[in-house]
Amino acid sequence: MTEPTTPDPLHTALRLVRAQTAVVKRFDAGLSGLHGVSLSDFTLLLHLAQAPGGRMRRVDLAEALGLTASGVTRGLAPLERIGLVSREAAARDARVAYAALTPTGRERLTEMLYTARQVAADAFAQWPAEDLTLLSDLLTRLGGSAPDTARPAAPPHP
Repeated sequence: MTEPTTPDPLHTALRLVRAQTAVVKRFDAGLSGLHGVSLSDFTLLLHLAQAPGGRMRRVDLAEALGLTASGVTRGLAPLERIGLVSREAAARDARVAYAALTPTGRERLTEMLYTARQVAADAFAQWPAEDLTLLSDLLTRLGGSAPDTARPAAPPHP
């Protein structure tokens, strides 16, 4: 009788990283092909859409995305150039900068959400619902969280 082997945590972690890379490639292909944005761009826009008033302090956005402040600045620059995001100074403190979703950004994000849902549906098309639920629960236990894509986006800041 053979004893069950203990799973190797490093092997498991490396497989998770490889799976994450494959998922990112799928999303990047779908989103860039139709909308000219990456999964990172999409995630950033989604966070802004769900923030109060459709805007966040750049430092808070960095924390929510797990990036540095300079990483967020680099990520926002092309989105600002194409008019999806704008930079706003705080009324009370000019040192504080907000990233705000523009009306064009909100409209384009709606289109991107449709594409992202299609990519996700295709990726998990062969999975039974209970497996998808289990994977979601396991990823949450591991610390994986995501913006709520079912919640309506916040109205734009006046």
